[in-house]
Amino acid sequence: MSSAGAKPRGRIEPSTLVAIHEAAALLRAGDIVGMPTETVYGLAADALNPLAVKKIFAAKGRPADHPLIVHLPSADHLPRWAASIPKDAIALARAFWPGPLTLILKRTADVPDEVTGGQDTVGLRVPSHSIALAMLQVFDSGIAAPSANRFGRISPTTATHVQEELGERVAMIVDGGACAVGIESTILDFSRDVPEILRPGAITPEDIARVIGRRPRVRGEAEAVASAQTAVAPRVSGALAAHYAPRTPLRLIEPALLAAEATALAGEGSRVAVLAHAAPNPQDSRLIWQCMPSDPAAYAQELYASLRAMDALDADFILIENLPAGPDWRAVADRLGRAAVGSGAEDDET
Repeated sequence: MSSAGAKPRGRIEPSTLVAIHEAAALLRAGDIVGMPTETVYGLAADALNPLAVKKIFAAKGRPADHPLIVHLPSADHLPRWAASIPKDAIALARAFWPGPLTLILKRTADVPDEVTGGQDTVGLRVPSHSIALAMLQVFDSGIAAPSANRFGRISPTTATHVQEELGERVAMIVDGGACAVGIESTILDFSRDVPEILRPGAITPEDIARVIGRRPRVRGEAEAVASAQTAVAPRVSGALAAHYAPRTPLRLIEPALLAAEATALAGEGSRVAVLAHAAPNPQDSRLIWQCMPSDPAAYAQELYASLRAMDALDADFILIENLPAGPDWRAVADRLGRAAVGSGAEDDET
């Protein structure tokens, strides 16, 4: 609860210079704030303050051994955080930073265990959102900022999503509008001999190959499994089988079966919400049918907001049309697969 005369916690502030400086001051004081990025909204804390970082875990209900990504004002800050930086990692930072690419590198001694989950690696990126960059430049250090939602739930892409999810657990939320990318960053591991994508995102293996001249391994691909080294990949954000999940049970359905499955469930008395991108709408008034973009980038940008809206409808099921195969849809398909696995469960804590 806020004391008399104090600003209320959990409030949304427009992205003015005053709000940016206030957010930086709160971070220096060891509090946590909601920060917009181009991917999703982050729950931000001073990455060099272990007590502040612990507040992130408490607010999210996140297990303490799950590492956090550290956001930097620029690539010039890398040497404070990374003990050794391969030349290919430097080339990718030059090509894609600021932007939605996280590099996993060997950490320096300055990085708290609370940030890394006790590992010898740290995830680093420079976001491209103008407000996030302004906050980082005013703060002038690294900001740990996982997605600003309860652990395992749908990531927030607006300031209102953060407020609905976390309320007074966060000191304030800086409103930077809707996120332009809409899904989390690509995570690329450089801590072992061969670069490997541990989480897909807007930066694709093909994008990376064009910069460094070789295609990284991709976790889960057959060739990656066949050639995997004995070294274990570091733990990273968003890699659990169940993640990004609505409370409403979610099913992924083949396009040719979507209308029939939705209609059959509605005929049994179920309240059914549908996200489709190509399957024709059967024009059944019993269904809540939403058409999603056919472009993968536009689909990604709308995905989490659409899932949140569907989850708020008190439906019995959310049905989602399976996505096309192909590299352009890899990241969105990853999020939907994990959302389906985690859906339907209630939070342990409200």
